[in-house]
Amino acid sequence: METAEDADAAALTEEQREIRRALRALLDRPAARTPADAGTGTGGHDPGLWALMARELGLAGLGLPEEYGGTGRGTPALALACEETGRALAASPLLATSVLAAPLIAALGTPAQRAELLPRIAGGDLTCALAAPGGSLAHALGLTGDNTTGAWSGDGRAGGIQARPDGDGWLLYGEAGQVLDGHSAGLLLVAAHTGGFARSRTLLYLVRADDAGPGLVRLPDPGLDPTRAPATVQLRDVPAVLLGEDPADPAAVLTALAATGRTAAVLLAAEAAGAARGALEHTLGLTGGPAGTRPDPAAPAARHRLAELSVQVETARTLARCAALEPGPGPAGGPLALAQALDALRAAAGEAVRAETARSGGPGRDRGAHLYFRRAAADELLFGPAGRLRARAAERTGLPGEAAA
Repeated sequence: METAEDADAAALTEEQREIRRALRALLDRPAARTPADAGTGTGGHDPGLWALMARELGLAGLGLPEEYGGTGRGTPALALACEETGRALAASPLLATSVLAAPLIAALGTPAQRAELLPRIAGGDLTCALAAPGGSLAHALGLTGDNTTGAWSGDGRAGGIQARPDGDGWLLYGEAGQVLDGHSAGLLLVAAHTGGFARSRTLLYLVRADDAGPGLVRLPDPGLDPTRAPATVQLRDVPAVLLGEDPADPAAVLTALAATGRTAAVLLAAEAAGAARGALEHTLGLTGGPAGTRPDPAAPAARHRLAELSVQVETARTLARCAALEPGPGPAGGPLALAQALDALRAAAGEAVRAETARSGGPGRDRGAHLYFRRAAADELLFGPAGRLRARAAERTGLPGEAAA
């Protein structure tokens, strides 16, 4: 009889199956499955693990063109990698570097900037972080609001991050919170206002951590999820370089951010669906252990919940994979797939906590249920909530919320 795992593997190409086998073998090693320790003292991730993921498996360059050292496999292959890192709750710069920063550099960078930076990203030598002021990453990417209004970045008024010319470069002043890998990345992509209030426009700037000087202060934030490693980034007249050229159309940068956001939503959905599957597998491992001395009257109800949860998780995985196959830049189905995956992860993490509590008297900080629950809560805060993702998708499509969902 064909199992769900067999059917899942049959839907993949041989290359995708090989990516999954290699990545799963790497992430299933005991040293790789310690996310609580990975967020302390190592810059939010294990550099050795990232080196293996980036150089031996080529994950950092999956979505980059071959001319820049990537493999050009696109969103479907990268989504599969994100699903496996989510399943293992692996702490890595894959999301911040390859999903958020690299596409923006490829879309907006000058030929010289692309030639310098993208090969280093593809090789795993350079990690990046996208800094949006006000802790508004989801809004900046157009996932939970219209990023063309400028409200998410301060609207050119006091607050946000301001950029002013300084000779051939720029100086940045301001603060950004909830910056993924912000305290360890070698390169920061900073969204900042320039032109004053009258001609205010948001552009992206490159800040090299090694050359930033004392004006750059990066404060790690433990946050809810130790594998996410967010940070507060403070900039006090920090030297920066404009990413690309100053566009004639001020909306060009915001359009690129929104397109990157829709693709990132697909990959975040794949990662969240993978984490949901990991939480479900953890729960099945607990409930499938030795039975107690007395019959459990709640067992039939638990089996029903697990059956429904399994359908919800597999639906989330399917939606993420379908969105990854959408042609063109910025798949429209990404935010809706992400909303479904966040719901599935929250439900799976809750069931894992329930099962762990029933088995051992309560979830512990070193147990899997605790980690999945923290990932679910952190994802909702950073990229959701799911209801707002659906509402924004409805606004973009002009459909009522229920029809868009």
